[in-house]
This record gives sequence, structure tokens and C-alpha cells, in this order.
Amino acid sequence: MATRILLLDTPSGDLQPLAAAFEAAEGDCEVERVFSAERMVSRLRSGLPWDLAAVDCDLGDGQQGGLEVLAALRRAEPDLTIVAVAGSGDVGAASRAVAAGASDFLVRSGELGDRVRTLLDKLRGHLSLLRRNRMLREQNMLLRASAAQRYRIVACSPEMMDVVRRAERVAGIPRPVLLVGERGTGKELVARAIHTAGGDAGRPMIVVNCAAFPDTLLESELFGHERGAFTGADSLVHGKFELASGGTLFLDEIANMSLPFQQKILRVVEYGTFTRVGGTAEVRAETRIIAATNVELATLIDQGRFLPDLYDRLSFEVIRVPPLRQRTGDVELLARHFFDEFMREIPALRGKRLSQAAIDVLKAYSFPGNVRELKNIVERAVYRDTTNEITPEDIGMLPAESAGGDEGGSFYQRVEGFKKRLVLDALRAAGGNQAAAARAAGLNYHQFRYYLRKYSPA
Repeated sequence: MATRILLLDTPSGDLQPLAAAFEAAEGDCEVERVFSAERMVSRLRSGLPWDLAAVDCDLGDGQQGGLEVLAALRRAEPDLTIVAVAGSGDVGAASRAVAAGASDFLVRSGELGDRVRTLLDKLRGHLSLLRRNRMLREQNMLLRASAAQRYRIVACSPEMMDVVRRAERVAGIPRPVLLVGERGTGKELVARAIHTAGGDAGRPMIVVNCAAFPDTLLESELFGHERGAFTGADSLVHGKFELASGGTLFLDEIANMSLPFQQKILRVVEYGTFTRVGGTAEVRAETRIIAATNVELATLIDQGRFLPDLYDRLSFEVIRVPPLRQRTGDVELLARHFFDEFMREIPALRGKRLSQAAIDVLKAYSFPGNVRELKNIVERAVYRDTTNEITPEDIGMLPAESAGGDEGGSFYQRVEGFKKRLVLDALRAAGGNQAAAARAAGLNYHQFRYYLRKYSPA
């Protein structure tokens, strides 16, 4: 395995000899030079397996001193091996560097090759231990991701792995669970994970969206009704509580229930019994209840719109499903998953590829609609693309269609609005002559035609 070293250099290349000395001393070694502390932190967080970072205490990055950079790197990467470098030094300089966050100190004067070899020999055991720890972390991540895939949850982020772990832990406990998260975060998938992990896969799981029914219909939907309970009730109908007996009833958007109906749900949650509409006999159902909401119930309780007793009964365990913008690394994983799934579903669209530039655009977007919105954006980009590669141009306009040009919206939305205006203005100025408009815009004819189809699909 190659030793990967990240080196903070100056624009004039003062540390090029040090980079060459590392490569010569280690043999199988990759040294990447960067020219700002900000870029260095970005590269360290890129997901690549860095073994060592080196910063010159005297030179810094031109904006910050070397000791400041060391401290910033240590805050960003607590476990990284960081070597402080200086043109000359003494015990005091080395102590200051170590206090700032350095793991070791290297003087880059004299016999630089010998000094670098000595340093690497001294650090070899430490680097080997870090690699083993990294490998164990990666294996654990793969195991957690495998567990998530069992529940059809596509994720590798620590945030979602924690959700899966908590879902598995509570699955065997026959008590209610409350899921809290923004729209589109996958609360139903988490509910299914709890159900799946809790026992035999053949047990029923029933889903009811509480926002889809007024109270009168919701009561019949959940509790069922007796024959003759109302006009048209010509037979006994079992409600969802009975149908889910022995399994799980998932009550989505529970905050939409009225206070009187919450009282009825409270009784079922507390005692496990209810009465069908039009009936008098108590019916018992052994049903696991999982509830979900995209609002903070504590706020509704303060406003008198949600029963605190019902919250207490439902919240044996509260699992917060994080929004996509807080799921480290999941945007790319999900985008590629939805991309592959859509092409498998629609064979005529196969043969395309999702470019890294398009992924970068997605990663820069905040996704107010979360995973559901990401799926829609990716599928529309594949459908609309007329080439064999999904590019930022295919992605960029999708969340901006209601932004109205480049005056509002995200950075990428505003850029797309500006490009659209340039293309259409060039066409108007050329009197509709596309070849002339392409020359005026600095594009070749085929590029101009691509953008014209994109921005004027009619």
C-alpha cells in the first residue's frame, strides 16, 4: 500500500525538494502538494486514506502562520500524523510545534534525504497502527452498511448508521416508537427496519397516513365498523389495528390528528383495546405502534394542539431521522443508487453515466425535500439528458425551475439562470440565426444547440 502524504507548499514551490525526498525515501509513496490551509483541510476530508501531513512552521500558507495551520489541522483531524517542518530548529521550536498539534518535527536543511528516512523509520510503527485502525473502521462501516441494506436503507453515513443501530436495538422491545424527521427523510423505511428486525418477516405491517383522512373516516379506518354503523355499512369491517395484530401499525403524520381523536388513540396505546364504530364490545389487538411526524411535538404541546399524555406513551424511544444535508457521504451513494435503479427500470435509458461534476453539484445543494427530492432530481436528469453523460447542466436547472432566473436560489441555480439568459439573448441578437448566435456566445454550433434545447425545450 502506497504511503499517501499531503504537503502544504508555497506557490513558488519552496517545499518541492521535501516532496522529492519523501518520494525517494519511501519508494511506494504518493505526495500531493496543496497551497492553502483551507485546501489542505478539504483534501484531508475527501475520504482518501492519508497517512501523513506536513506543514512548514516558518512559511505557513501565506495567510496563516505555520503554528496556526497545525492547530487547525489537528482540530479537523484528531488522529492524523502531522509533521511540522522548519528550515532550522531547536528544542524550543519543536516543543511549540508539538504543542500546536504536530506529531513530530523535521528540519529540512542539511542531508534532507537522510533526515526524511530517519523520520519515516521512526513513524513506521505508528503509521502501521493507524492503517490497521482505518481498515477496522472501514470494515465496520461495510458491516453497518450491509445491515442497512437488509432494510433497504441506502446509506453509509455515521448519522444513518446510528439510526439503524437504534432501530435494531428497540426492535425486540414491544413498546411504541416515535420517529421524527423532515419530509422525505425516509421515516417509513426506518419503521420497516424496526418491524423487520423485530421478528418473523411474515408478520403484517400496515401503514396509515393520518393526514389523508378526516376524523370520521380515520376512526373507521383504524378501528373498523360494525354492520349498520352508518349508511352503506352493510357488513362488519376490521380496522387497521386488527389487521396489524401480531405485527406493526405505522401511523404517519400523527400530528395531524385532532385532540378528540388523540384521546381515542391514547386509550389504544395505553390499554391495547378499542371499540369499533357502531359497536359496544371491547376489541383487543396485540399491535406494535410506530408513529412518525415531521414537526416538533413539543411545540404543538405548548400550543395545546397535542396531548402530552399521548406523547409520553408514544415516546418509549424517539429516533430522529437526519435530513439529507446532515448525512455525511450519503448524497453521492444515493444519487448513484437512484441513477442505476432508474436505468434498470427503463431499459431504453441505459448506457448513460453520472459524471463526478454532476455529483459535486448535488452535494452542494441543501435538499429541502431530502431523499425524495434527490430521487426525483436524478430521475429527471436521466430522462431529460440527450447525451450519454449526466453533467451539471442536466442537474443544475432542476431545483431552480421556480427560482426565476439568477436573482435568487442557490449558487448553481443562479449560474444556470445566467447561462440561460446568455443563450437566449444571443439568439435574439442574431435574429434567430443559430450559427451566428453560437459564434457570438463563443460556442460551437453543437454546443449552442445543446443549450438551446435545454433552455427552450419547446
